[in-house]
Amino acid sequence: MKKIIIVGGVAAGMSAASKAKRLNRELNITVYEKTDMISWGSCGLPYYVGDFYQDSERMIAKPLAQFNKEGITVKMKHEVIGIDPAKREITIKDLNSGEIFNDSYDEIIIATGASAIKPPIKNIDLQNIFTLKEFSDGIELKKAILKAENREIVIIGAGYIGLEAVEAATHLRKKVRVIQLSERVLPESFDKEITDIMEKELSSHKDVILNLNETVTEFEGKDGKVASVITNKGKYSADIVILATGVRPNTKFLENTGIETLRNGAIIIDSRGKSNIDGIYAAGDCASVYHKVKKENVYIPLATNSNKIGRVVGEHLAGIDKEFKGTLGSAAIKVLNLEAGRTGISEEEAKKMGINYKTVFIEDKNQTSYYPGQEDIFIKIIYDVDSRVLLGGQIIGKKGAVLRVDVLAAAIDKEMTVDELAYLDLCYAPPFSLTWDPLNVVGNLAK
Repeated sequence: MKKIIIVGGVAAGMSAASKAKRLNRELNITVYEKTDMISWGSCGLPYYVGDFYQDSERMIAKPLAQFNKEGITVKMKHEVIGIDPAKREITIKDLNSGEIFNDSYDEIIIATGASAIKPPIKNIDLQNIFTLKEFSDGIELKKAILKAENREIVIIGAGYIGLEAVEAATHLRKKVRVIQLSERVLPESFDKEITDIMEKELSSHKDVILNLNETVTEFEGKDGKVASVITNKGKYSADIVILATGVRPNTKFLENTGIETLRNGAIIIDSRGKSNIDGIYAAGDCASVYHKVKKENVYIPLATNSNKIGRVVGEHLAGIDKEFKGTLGSAAIKVLNLEAGRTGISEEEAKKMGINYKTVFIEDKNQTSYYPGQEDIFIKIIYDVDSRVLLGGQIIGKKGAVLRVDVLAAAIDKEMTVDELAYLDLCYAPPFSLTWDPLNVVGNLAK
């Protein structure tokens, strides 16, 4: 009987475990998870913190009892602290008892996810300074942010988690200050035309202040709790600080094993989730993913990728030769009253890649004027000048913006040209679009 060990019991790990067991009931599968939670989705954390829903259990995709019923052994509060690829053996620490022991495997999946980065800021260990990555982070932050006396929230970092935290805090009618190191929000995902609109939306909210190009140097406390944030430009009062400065793959325990990684520690895998060492697979936020446009392994920690690659690995372990062809980095975010999405590559990425490209940026309407709900919609596409093939796209607006990004993702995936996009047969009815959908229009304007 093949013995499979899975290190990490969140999205990728449990997706692999379930799929493999369904396909081959004879597999011996053991999952080691260092926390007391499995099979949950961190994407729901900001909305739980913001009290959009009250029951934290709703983030759990499948309960422990269900995995046990399927014949999958799950050991909670067990941290894998080492791996010996030559012996096909791992070292585990039982976090309840402190006992350290070994276990063997035929094949192993590393699905340890990523951890929030805590920058080297003075007094960062004061109370009421939070990250927002683990289940426990959300529980503790929500307890604090719901207290009436905690009115002023400072968010450090204006990436996806930072802007989702803005949504949470404003929903609770808190005063919010966002401090971003670079000159604009979400600089690695969206181009300036789109982030300008995001920043205008954030700044238009009476309880949101956006501080760009600013570096946090120190926290000051009172009675052990954070009281203010000091930067290179000023000092701001704070009842709660949320650190949203990025994530780092949980792969330090793999040092000196010979497993190849990207510079940030993400495990390099092929289309079947295999690492460079026989018998070792990886999936999720601890691993790289192949980018279809860039044609290289990159680090894009998205739940969609985690679940898909986990499923592929599970099928492969059960004897089915399945491949994950790659990602486009498709992602979406709600920015107060706006929604935005992106897919493929940005203009900045096209520049770095040395592609002969052009862009089109348009302002249009999401639907007809005579049906209630017409709103502005802004679309940017990037395409190859020579082949006219779509390379990337970004859309921001209100109703219907993000769903149109899905169309662009499908178009880029199938290497459609801007000319094909111009005449793509898209749905029309007055409540949903115009007779020439904005996606048709942006394709027509590509010269």
